[in-house]
Amino acid sequence: MGCPHCHGPSKFQDRRDKTFLSLMGPILLRDRAYYHCPACHRGSVPVDAALGLDASRLTPGTQEIATLAGTVGSFAEAAEKLLPRMAGLRLAESTVERTTEAAGERLGELWAAGHTLGTAVDWRWNRDARGRTVAYASVDATGLGIQGPRGAKADGRMAWVGELFNPRPERPETASQVHPPAARYQAGLMDLDELGERMRRQAAQIGMDRAEQWVALTDGGAGLDAFMDVFFPRAVRILDFYHAAEHLGDLAKAYCGGDAVAAEELTERWSHRMKHDGGAAILTELEALDLRGRTPAAQEEHRLTTGYIRNNLHRMDYPRYRAEGWQIGSGHIEAACKTVVNQRLNQSGMRWGGDGADAVCHLRALYEGEPSQWDAFWERSIN
Repeated sequence: MGCPHCHGPSKFQDRRDKTFLSLMGPILLRDRAYYHCPACHRGSVPVDAALGLDASRLTPGTQEIATLAGTVGSFAEAAEKLLPRMAGLRLAESTVERTTEAAGERLGELWAAGHTLGTAVDWRWNRDARGRTVAYASVDATGLGIQGPRGAKADGRMAWVGELFNPRPERPETASQVHPPAARYQAGLMDLDELGERMRRQAAQIGMDRAEQWVALTDGGAGLDAFMDVFFPRAVRILDFYHAAEHLGDLAKAYCGGDAVAAEELTERWSHRMKHDGGAAILTELEALDLRGRTPAAQEEHRLTTGYIRNNLHRMDYPRYRAEGWQIGSGHIEAACKTVVNQRLNQSGMRWGGDGADAVCHLRALYEGEPSQWDAFWERSIN
């Protein structure tokens, strides 16, 4: 028999029994033929491979349910509460952790190898005010607590989150038909180039190339403009309006000193001007501010805010974006950072090993996206 690992000849050794835990309870497989490869020194059991079983003692169905529980809740919660109640399974916390992280690593390997999951089907893209189908892309990062060797505290790391989405129209009254929203995510401790390649493959699978208009929404973080240049060059770049408004609020607070009411009123006025007249108009107003008598902190905040707006003017034509019926806020990707990553990986006191965090990020991104993606991952042809 050929070795499934190195494809060299394997030699029959003996027959062995093994008990697997299924969703219906323990299953004993008797007289399983065991082969050993003298070349790579690894063993194999053909009947296990035929049944989709691996070296663990869990059937594929049990692995999926254990992984689902470990993806939705903490490993302890999954072992102590979710699995006993959902499926009558009693697994150790360590078993849930190993099973979940192994599935996440397998998913990451699929993404890295250039795979997509499920069938290629064009999304029913919603239309803007001019009747064009519009596809959105967004990217952001969120911090994770990382555990060093032997449980020592280590510097945190940033997990990238990418989203492809089809939101409801900004101006639904202009659309003849509104399709349900949809989203796909990628997340993990990867670099931006790797994230972009994975997002582009998913974009091709959902028919993004056939959408008439692309929009890229970001908060203006370092490297994101270059990222969009490479992976979504057709996209109109829009700076998140609310992120820009926060900068205006910081300047208003510094400019008004301790007068909170005046600062709030000024923030509202500046934000209104920016939304209705655009970035160039608000920059002109801010540059004309009289800073005489203001504190050094206020003058520094003014320098930072005007510099930020000046650097992002090409993405701040909000009157045009609104007239076109496009989204101007990056709330979708901010919500994705919370739901995909933070709700699971940033619970109180959590610290992760890098590989484990990366694996669970992959699973969370899959789970929070279209249900068909999760189902496709657990098909036997994939596993």
